[in-house]
Amino acid sequence: MVTVTPIEIEGKHFTAVTLSLPKTNFMAVTSDKGYIMCGALDVALLNEKLKDRKIIAGRAVGVRTIEQLLEAPLQMVTIEAENIGIHEGMKGKDAMLKML
Repeated sequence: MVTVTPIEIEGKHFTAVTLSLPKTNFMAVTSDKGYIMCGALDVALLNEKLKDRKIIAGRAVGVRTIEQLLEAPLQMVTIEAENIGIHEGMKGKDAMLKML
C-alpha cells in the first residue's frame, strides 16, 4: 500500500510518502528541492554515479514512521545537501526546512 500525505513543518508544506512492503516500510518526505528518506536511500550512489544530477537528500536509519523520520538525526547526506547547510546529525525536519 502507498500512502501520500501532506505534512506541515513550522507552517511550511511538504509531502510524505510511505510504501508498505513485506517486513519493512519505505518512507520519504519531499519538497520541490530535495528529500529525506529511510535507510533504503543509497547516498553513495547519489554522490558518485548520479553526481551530475546535484540531488539534495539525506538518510535516517532505524525509523519506522514519518514522525520518526522527521525527528531522527540524518546519518548521511549528499554533497549537494551539505552545500545548502544540511549536515549529518541534523534532524530530518530541520533539513526539510533548508530544502525550501
